[in-house]
Amino acid sequence: MKRSLVFAAVGLLLAAPRALGGPGEVTAVSVLPGPGSVNVVIDVRGGVQVTDFTLKEPARLVIDVKGATLRTRGILYDRVNRGGILNIRYSQFTPDIVRVVLELESLRDYRLEHADDAVRIVFGTDRGFTAWSSVAPAALGVAPRFEPPVAERPASTPAAPLPAAAAAPVRPALPAQGSQQPVITTTLDSVSIDDLAAQFASFSGKSIVPGKEITDRFTAHITNQPWDVALNAILASHGLAALEEPPGIITIQSRTALAARDSLEPLRTVLRPVNYARASSLVGSVKGIVSKRGTVVADTASNSLIIQDVESRVAIDSAFVSQLDIQTPQVAIQAKLIFVNRTDIENLGVRYDLGTQRQFFNKLVQRPDPSTAEPVDTDGDGVPDQLRAKENFDANQNVIDLGGNALSALANADQQIATPALRLIFATALGNFNLTSFVEALQQVDLADLQAEPLISASDNSEARIQVGENTPVRQIDVGTGNQQAKATTTFVPTGIILRVTPHVTNNGKVLMTLHAENSSLRAAPADVGFTFQTQQSDNQLLVNDGETAVIGGLTVTEVTVSKSGIPFLVDLPIIGRIFGFSSRNESRRDLLILVTPHIINNPATEGQ
Repeated sequence: MKRSLVFAAVGLLLAAPRALGGPGEVTAVSVLPGPGSVNVVIDVRGGVQVTDFTLKEPARLVIDVKGATLRTRGILYDRVNRGGILNIRYSQFTPDIVRVVLELESLRDYRLEHADDAVRIVFGTDRGFTAWSSVAPAALGVAPRFEPPVAERPASTPAAPLPAAAAAPVRPALPAQGSQQPVITTTLDSVSIDDLAAQFASFSGKSIVPGKEITDRFTAHITNQPWDVALNAILASHGLAALEEPPGIITIQSRTALAARDSLEPLRTVLRPVNYARASSLVGSVKGIVSKRGTVVADTASNSLIIQDVESRVAIDSAFVSQLDIQTPQVAIQAKLIFVNRTDIENLGVRYDLGTQRQFFNKLVQRPDPSTAEPVDTDGDGVPDQLRAKENFDANQNVIDLGGNALSALANADQQIATPALRLIFATALGNFNLTSFVEALQQVDLADLQAEPLISASDNSEARIQVGENTPVRQIDVGTGNQQAKATTTFVPTGIILRVTPHVTNNGKVLMTLHAENSSLRAAPADVGFTFQTQQSDNQLLVNDGETAVIGGLTVTEVTVSKSGIPFLVDLPIIGRIFGFSSRNESRRDLLILVTPHIINNPATEGQ
């Protein structure tokens, strides 16, 4: 709502008629780049009045030039988004009104300016124009389509289109965005092109040659702006452009003159070898700076670029390739993966057997079977004097005498500790009863320390990968449906120590890394799925100094399992409860630590310093 009010206010202020004097004509409509702006220029002759208003859904800006007739033919606009302008249409709306419709990406602030021979609509933008300002419709593959002036149809119906760019290419001497040139503060009051060139040449130290056909007078107030930005802005407001050619000579010409020179200048073909990069990867960047007649082709056999362009642009194209074809730094990355697994086990258990000679459980204490008794000589005189059983009762056989009062008991009979470190038996007689207790105890500590130190080298902005392990085959079976037969496919899953890294050396000598560190292993699954993959990995991006060690991952997992079983009530007694049952405590601790240290092997940007 706030933005709509701004547009409404601007429209009301600018909707008032503005006299430009005399009977009028519209002779041309063009789209031009400016410093931080995009301009739509309507060339007029004679006296006209201008009104403007905005429309929504879709966003449009409508300019009516009143008291004018259309004296130009349009060509099809290529619908390339230039500074937020999607399409432009214009036609003879009524016998005395020429209507220009600008289809916009979104409604935004604009400024309407008047000159003696033009109406200029200025939109602020943060987009650069170097890539499109010198492109004519033919270079974009858009065939011109000439149409006679017709009455304006409703806004939803396309009218006569506008040229995709200016009639002639405009190449600014230096980019307006991000200039590093010295700033200038000056005031110009209707000065000639010669005085303008002399003042900027004196300040910049460059040679500036203006075209002899330029008769404009220039008025401007510049405060603390880079001189190249200021020069481009002043020239753009008059439909002019500056082209810098080696060795540092800046030529100021009109758009028509620059187009004519480009069309008449002979072409030259050069073979530019590429040393450090792939020639095919540079084609797109170089195509962005050649003229509209220029071409760039990569020769993969010799890793070279074949550049064909006008004579005045060949040296600039070659110098641009030299800036792209630079030796990239090499980085050695040493990683350290530390895996520590610690397991603590504490087990304690007591089992009891209470019985008599006539009644007992035969599971813990094996008792003799009287039916197998035989006479034996115990004193060595050769005469048997005792009977001794030769065999014990079956381990699963319990002897129970129901003839009188008797008691037998068995506690924790089925509990036991696997591979105990201590086994203790205690037996005592309590009247006619025999009490036997079995004590088992175990304390075990397992420690596994795995350290891997992969070392890998990579060039700047290139991914490197190292793996120490194996590729595990995994078979997948598709049982099929209907008449389809079952199919089996095998894929290989990499396991082990895996390190992937993409380093980037910054201008201040630091290393920005995108890392993937992994430790994985294969284990049998308890179900019928076959196997499971246990993985410990870290993915992150970090910035470190050359030779500095950084911790990129740390993980500690502690798992404690406690179990207790025994005689009800007694096992829950404090302190002495453990002697009436079995208790087990299992603590597992897994630690993961990943360290990385980058070393810049060679950095061409700093070797000569």
